[in-house]
Amino acid sequence: MIITINGIPCECEKGEFLLQIARRNGIEIPTLCHHDAFAGQGACRLCIVEVVTRGRGRIVVSCVYPVADECEVYTDNERVRRQRGMILRLLEARAPESREIRDLCEKYKAPKFDRFIRVDGSKCVMCGLCVKACAELSVGAISTVNRGVSKEIATPYHEPSSVCVGCGSCAHVCPTGAIEITETPDTRTIWGKTFRLVRCTGCGAVIGTEEEVAYAARRAGTEPDGLCNTCRKKRIADVFAHSVGV
Repeated sequence: MIITINGIPCECEKGEFLLQIARRNGIEIPTLCHHDAFAGQGACRLCIVEVVTRGRGRIVVSCVYPVADECEVYTDNERVRRQRGMILRLLEARAPESREIRDLCEKYKAPKFDRFIRVDGSKCVMCGLCVKACAELSVGAISTVNRGVSKEIATPYHEPSSVCVGCGSCAHVCPTGAIEITETPDTRTIWGKTFRLVRCTGCGAVIGTEEEVAYAARRAGTEPDGLCNTCRKKRIADVFAHSVGV
């Protein structure tokens, strides 16, 4: 099937999401809550585009919009720019301390609106990526709490989590730098909890926190071997080479 994006013919399969098709063809669509490792969130709405089918256009969220028929797509026309600008200023009010949001407002020339109430000190846009990363890659130590304007991401009762392993997956996927994570040569601190770091016995590189390494070994059904991936692969290669007499 062929669709056109900004006048460019693009091949696609029925059911593919518009964002995937655009990126495969080198067409830029801004996103915040999208991450290739997870299914579409559709939370930030920044990736809106206009889809025209049979002469009728509508605004859709491209990261969760599956293509069903031939259509024309516009990622940066006047209608999209106007609505994207509004979305960016709402996100800026929600996360006024985020440099990433300010840069996007400037890049896409978002108009200013004085009526939006700012959430002072906030960088979080409530995209939910951190919660999904923690649930799917780690232990589910954080979640969305409260409702309405008080809604936020936190550990239970804002106390240091008893199950968090300090892997930092949540901070690494956060698009606005809202999750603070600090490291010294020996420790990592996140969500108000400090973890001791483990170094590879082969090369000395940090391989994670003590809790993270133990958790990964339990999931794999093995015992921690104290090696980073590079040294582990080298050891396996050496064992294999020795076994075949190389």
